[in-house]
Amino acid sequence: MLKEYKFHLFKILPVKEASVFWLINLDKSQENLSEKISLQLMAYKFVDNYREKGARKQLVKFLEDVKKIGDKRVLQAMAKVPRHYFFDETFWNQAYRDIAFPIGDGQTISQPYTVAYQTELLHIQKKDCVLEIGTGSGYQTCILLELGAEVFTIERQVKLYERTSKVLPFMGYHAHFFCGDGSNGIPANAPFDKILVTAGAPFIPEILLKQLKIGGLLVIPVGDEKSQLMTTILRVAENDYEKVSLDTFRFVPLVGDQAWS
Repeated sequence: MLKEYKFHLFKILPVKEASVFWLINLDKSQENLSEKISLQLMAYKFVDNYREKGARKQLVKFLEDVKKIGDKRVLQAMAKVPRHYFFDETFWNQAYRDIAFPIGDGQTISQPYTVAYQTELLHIQKKDCVLEIGTGSGYQTCILLELGAEVFTIERQVKLYERTSKVLPFMGYHAHFFCGDGSNGIPANAPFDKILVTAGAPFIPEILLKQLKIGGLLVIPVGDEKSQLMTTILRVAENDYEKVSLDTFRFVPLVGDQAWS
């Protein structure tokens, strides 16, 4: 069963160039906030000064010049989203290297090139309705939002879901957050213009194909647990699809009813 949760911003305090905030999960059964409150303390510091902006600019230049990402809108989106916000402050020096990095619960924040590559394949247009399977850190979600998409994003790991669904709205990024088995998609909100899968699948789930609009596009890495081929599927008619297999990548496994067990 899919659940959509709402969290409420409680307090914002300016601390020099940073912002520290606390978020409270409000239980509907708790009528008196001052006496009964379920508090999950999460303090994040947001600093984006010349050093971080300069590193981000260099990363985008690398993606364009070396990795040959050609979609200017994708590059502009990546230039806007502060990737270091998704790292513990201790590891900020790793944020603008072109590498994947652990974020807990056996998951990683994807390599910037991978994010740019998948996003470029989607050909996002403003107001596209996009399903993202595997919210993870939320970095990819922000890129999609910067491109003007309406994003429905689902995460299987509860801790990651809780963290991301709180932090992104504070950053100014508003998506529809769900916690559940992403391999089944979100049928209640289908059909989608685009579907992006950010974990490696053993096969293409038919249930996801059926959630595409006619003319809709699915981008999914497909293969074994060691490597996957990036694959695009275009729904050209009710029961007609066009499939293209591209480059090899390595993602964490997609786990669920329609994926790895």
